[in-house]
Amino acid sequence: MTRFLDLADPAFDVTSPPVHEAREEQWYAETPYGYAVLRYAEASALLTDRRFRQGNARWPEQNGIHAGPFLRWWQDVLLSLEGDDHARLRRLLMPAFRRRTIEAMQPQFQQLATELLDAFAPRGQVELVGEFAEPYSARILCLLLGLPDDEWEQVAHWADDLGKSFGIRVKEDLPRIEAALAGLTGYVEDVVDDRAAHPREDLVTTLLQAQESEGRLSREELVVSLVFLAFAGMETTRNQIGLAVQTLLRHPDQWRLLAARPDLGRAAVEEVMRVNPTVTWVTREAVEDVDLHGLQLPAGSIVQVLSHAAGTDPAVADPEVDLLRAADRPPHLGFGGGVHHCLGHFVARTDMAVALPLLAARMPDARPDGPGEWLPVSGNTGALRFPLRFTPQATRGARA
Repeated sequence: MTRFLDLADPAFDVTSPPVHEAREEQWYAETPYGYAVLRYAEASALLTDRRFRQGNARWPEQNGIHAGPFLRWWQDVLLSLEGDDHARLRRLLMPAFRRRTIEAMQPQFQQLATELLDAFAPRGQVELVGEFAEPYSARILCLLLGLPDDEWEQVAHWADDLGKSFGIRVKEDLPRIEAALAGLTGYVEDVVDDRAAHPREDLVTTLLQAQESEGRLSREELVVSLVFLAFAGMETTRNQIGLAVQTLLRHPDQWRLLAARPDLGRAAVEEVMRVNPTVTWVTREAVEDVDLHGLQLPAGSIVQVLSHAAGTDPAVADPEVDLLRAADRPPHLGFGGGVHHCLGHFVARTDMAVALPLLAARMPDARPDGPGEWLPVSGNTGALRFPLRFTPQATRGARA
């Protein structure tokens, strides 16, 4: 009998023993959102299977949302597009995320992280989300998009509320989501108007020039894309930093190793995204009738790849965190795969690889100061509040 995993229940934990037990029995389970793929081999193959498309476009409908501004916007974001439109928009956005572009920003990432650490290290306590993860991710986003640094709090507030669209309480949160969508859309429209009148060396100007001179991007597509980048880029990095610290503090030997070996920052990112990803499932939809390893899926069937279950599948990797073995692991699935592989993956990998060793070095004996407050461990997850205590450290300045 096929197991049922209630992904829609806020109390359900996709990293819990029932998921692991279901994985031992067979490679898939049933959920309220279609079948769930639990093992690495089947999951990684599915993400590049051209008989499936992204599947995110039906998320509002699956949650009883059939009209309104959120639905209209969601249908136009990069995650929901397919075919020529998806390929065209992805090509236009790609220059902002090239490796050399992001690597050139790495010293600024380090300076920002050190500035934030200096503000709380002497106290010996911090609320990690509000004092580090959110301002760090939001200010990097502003840097990337060419937005004023002093406006990060407003952008972060909108992005935080809009990020609830990835949560399993999306219908309940719809008023806040749509208010944030209106606010962030208006803000982005003002930025686009400003760059039209006063061009700069930034992403918005580059995309605006593509819209005006080459006709490859409509103004509406430009605004929709920038709003999506603004919230997705901030929310996922903020959440993953909190989850990374949570994971590494549960493995204090690895936390200490990272403090001593900052060169292991990239390994730490890969390991924590393998075992504790913020994106707990990745959606695909069958575009034709599919025989998937004996499972018959009619066209239109939804399938969810459970990232943690696949990443900790004992058939391919030891579930325990080990930074020194990260390079030997198969690629984790936290950034999706195929033509919808996350466009901003190198930004996220780089800014977290900078932040995590600095956090470990300045808080080597960090420990949770109470349970904190967390999103459901299903859908997109992460910390809302994560207080920590540690031995106070002296301020080191931007060169640390």
